Amino acid sequence: MPIRRALVSVSDKRGLVPFLQALTARGVEVLSTGGTARALRDAGLAVTDVSAYTGSPEIMDGRVKTLHPKVHGAILMRERDDDREALASIGGAPIDLVVVNLYPFEETLRRPGASHDELVEKIDIGGPAMVRAAAKNHARVTVVVDPSDYPSVLAEIERSGDVGHDLRVALASKAFSHTARYDGAIAMYLSSLDAEGGRERYPRALHLAYERAYPLRYGENPHQTGAFYREIGAVEGSLGRAASVGAGGKELSYNNLVDVDAALEAVREFASPAAVVVKHTNPCGVATADSLEQAYRAARAADELSAFGGIVALNRAVDVETAHALVETFLEAVVAPTFEADALKVLHQKKNLRLLETRAWLASDEAARTVKHVSGGLLVQERDNRARGEVEGARVVTKRAPTDEELRALTFAWAVAKHVKSNAIVMARANGPQCYTVGVGAGQMSRVVSVEVAASKSGDLARGAVLASDAFFPFPDGVERAAEAGVTAIVQPGGSIKDPDVIAAADAHNIAMVFTGARHFRH
Repeated sequence: MPIRRALVSVSDKRGLVPFLQALTARGVEVLSTGGTARALRDAGLAVTDVSAYTGSPEIMDGRVKTLHPKVHGAILMRERDDDREALASIGGAPIDLVVVNLYPFEETLRRPGASHDELVEKIDIGGPAMVRAAAKNHARVTVVVDPSDYPSVLAEIERSGDVGHDLRVALASKAFSHTARYDGAIAMYLSSLDAEGGRERYPRALHLAYERAYPLRYGENPHQTGAFYREIGAVEGSLGRAASVGAGGKELSYNNLVDVDAALEAVREFASPAAVVVKHTNPCGVATADSLEQAYRAARAADELSAFGGIVALNRAVDVETAHALVETFLEAVVAPTFEADALKVLHQKKNLRLLETRAWLASDEAARTVKHVSGGLLVQERDNRARGEVEGARVVTKRAPTDEELRALTFAWAVAKHVKSNAIVMARANGPQCYTVGVGAGQMSRVVSVEVAASKSGDLARGAVLASDAFFPFPDGVERAAEAGVTAIVQPGGSIKDPDVIAAADAHNIAMVFTGARHFRH
């Protein structure tokens, strides 16, 4: 059936006027309300007020305007005689297209200083009712909640006068997702209110909204299926909004994406040009330098064996010099804010190298929450954003304080340790403006074994290096082993009952040690 009548009521008016200009030119009648009707009339479009169609005026300052049998009967009417007769009996006419998006509740919620009364007034009633009715009756009615769908809807109408079944189903699915997320946001807000009218950080009801971005070749292992879901509303700069660049041969796998996320989170720690090489979610090499190429070469050199087949994250646009360095080693993927055209020509020589572009750059403290699935539930926590400034404000507990160069290296190593699986030990050095890891011990059941792993990776470069430990040393043995390797300064949280013995071991080897008072476990 051709589109004959459209009901339009939107808060987001992007692209609305040209969309409806094209429809009215095809003879489509437009019913509308309030501010939407005024905006359309101001654009020179012919509009019928919903109140004129229903014969009932808007009441309560517009709180009630579309909740009427002539509206919902016109949307819910099926292509059968009894429905047509029922609608005709009340003087209604079929509505074939519903263009509705809802009061800006979430936008108001994000605005500093928004009052409870303001938020309550942004709870839409008529809008979700019309959207759900149209989505339910998608066999006949087209529902559009997102302005980005106007072109595809218009293209089908211009081709056949109607919208095809497949697109109507897709739009109905999107409509129910739209109202589900909307209701979820309201539920979370109301369930976060405490008895005094304040807001708790973690609401009693948690509603997460995601959409499938693409299927994966398989999950963590080949016998497992998988897909990547993007958070609805994911911000620019996040992995959810990152886009592939060029024609890398294979699709990104489940494990690739887990590693890309780990690398991206780590490289966001640094303001100067930085590179992170990740293998199995752990940084195996991290460096900062005056140029991106220097940073990458230093990060790769920290553990060239592990870098083979790794994931690289960079925090600057990839230039041609860095590209030449990247193609020297087999890598699974590179993620960066953007890639210069000449760099892409070089990188595309590697057939199976996947390139991801985040476009914008997202600071690590802009994402406020992490979610981890466990059997039958979720663990939700504030994102760990506290490493910055902790070393500079740390308490010197040994006879010797760190030198300026040691302090720079300790600050760098501490930021890296936050991204290494516990028990985490990071050995690093500073050389002028450059800082770089020389050895990383990750995921060991004993902290002293993590020290031994890091020392083994560092080799001779451990002599004169500094060490960061994500949690306290329970015994002096970790410090003793670090001293044997040649470490000169240590940063750790402190807080063990053995702290006096640990400090004494550091003093015995002239190691400078500082306590931050904060730990950074990553499980």
